[in-house]
Amino acid sequence: MDSFVLFLVLGIVLVAVDGQIIYRAGSRYLENSYTDDSSAGSMARLVSVLFHLAVLGVLALLSTIDFSADSPIESVVIRLGVLLLVLAIGHAIAIKVLTRMRDRLDAEGMSARRFEHTEAVEHADPIDRVEPADPEIMVPPNDNRTAPTVRGPHRDPSPPR
Repeated sequence: MDSFVLFLVLGIVLVAVDGQIIYRAGSRYLENSYTDDSSAGSMARLVSVLFHLAVLGVLALLSTIDFSADSPIESVVIRLGVLLLVLAIGHAIAIKVLTRMRDRLDAEGMSARRFEHTEAVEHADPIDRVEPADPEIMVPPNDNRTAPTVRGPHRDPSPPR
């Protein structure tokens, strides 16, 4: 019974410490993507709570599995080894979730900035707008070998080079 309690205490401490690391690092990681720091903290807190619940559930399940060992200390060490592997997997999943959140927020922010820029250009004064000098002249993109082609009634009869 002592090895059972020792494993639970050590497991709970490990899960709590790793969850706090995820929360603190995750909130700093998301701060640049959110407009206010409280939202970044809230999302990091949600991810860390999910991490705590999932890994504590695995800890409870691991505590009931009987690993064959010669001594109670060996049993605790085997269970802690399995728990550390589960913690590593849970930590990696939490990092992946935080990274997806940040990437999604960065993409949304970039789209919003593009939309604002487009709106600003469309609502600008006609003097500030840049219009092509002659809409009849068309230049092929990324092709420096040919001269501009003139559309309309004043076409050059010679073929392009």
